[in-house]
Amino acid sequence: MWYLFALASAFCLGFYDVLRKYSLRDNAVLPVLLCSTLASSVLMSPLLIGSVIGVIEPTSLFYIPSISLHQHLMLVVKAAIVLTSWIFVYYGMKNLPLSIVSPIRASAPVWTLIGALIIFAERPNQVQWIGLIVCFVFLFLFSMAGKREGIDFRANKWVWSVVAGTLVGSCSALFDKYVVRYEEINRMAILCYYSMYQFVMNIPLLFIIWWPNRREQPFRWRWTIPAIGIVIIIADFLYYGAINTEGSLISLISPIRRSNAIVAFVMAALIFKERNMLRKGLCLLGLFVGIAIIVLGS
Repeated sequence: MWYLFALASAFCLGFYDVLRKYSLRDNAVLPVLLCSTLASSVLMSPLLIGSVIGVIEPTSLFYIPSISLHQHLMLVVKAAIVLTSWIFVYYGMKNLPLSIVSPIRASAPVWTLIGALIIFAERPNQVQWIGLIVCFVFLFLFSMAGKREGIDFRANKWVWSVVAGTLVGSCSALFDKYVVRYEEINRMAILCYYSMYQFVMNIPLLFIIWWPNRREQPFRWRWTIPAIGIVIIIADFLYYGAINTEGSLISLISPIRRSNAIVAFVMAALIFKERNMLRKGLCLLGLFVGIAIIVLGS
């Protein structure tokens, strides 16, 4: 079942990317990030309160258990990693086409696989290796299609911003497996506390970085902004369900989850009217083939 959870998470992440892109158009980055993390925290708060006062039973899927101080510190580290990744990605997404950002983000499984092989000694079977290689080749070609739009990947600072966010995000994926499998932190506790820690960490950044420049970078409220926080909670809930399933491999969950580029690609064409979609669509077809091989090999 773990790959079905991963696929469902990928579908949610596709809409998550569209919501982020729409919210960031001609908008200030840090206020958008603050409001979206606030929405995540507000969504989790009733579940936390209900768990504390006993309205939600420990047997419930939505029960949030108490955790140790050490486990809280682990989630503070996770929140810092994820927030750093998001800041880089949000700035890049604001200034680049969505059909360029999504394939770059989709390269995360390459780095996650390398880390998983080194740290967790994971060994995919031969069929899964073939699927991974197919995915990586077409994701690379997908990213290179951006050159036809005049975007020099070597010189564009926003491309490097997305790359930096992707690398940091890969560290988060490996850390996720550690906190779920080895620290045995409940996935609802992870979703609740790390969302709240992210919101708290965002507040000083907002006043230090954005507030002095608020006139040059005005904030415009859009109802898609809180939807960002809600959709990412759903996507992460499914994601933690995948990595917590016996026999799951983080090196395979990560590329399946990054197939969110499919949804983002379609929306980029329909909503944002982005260019060069045929070439990108052929690369996307190759990504479908790679994912299918991975699922069959599983």
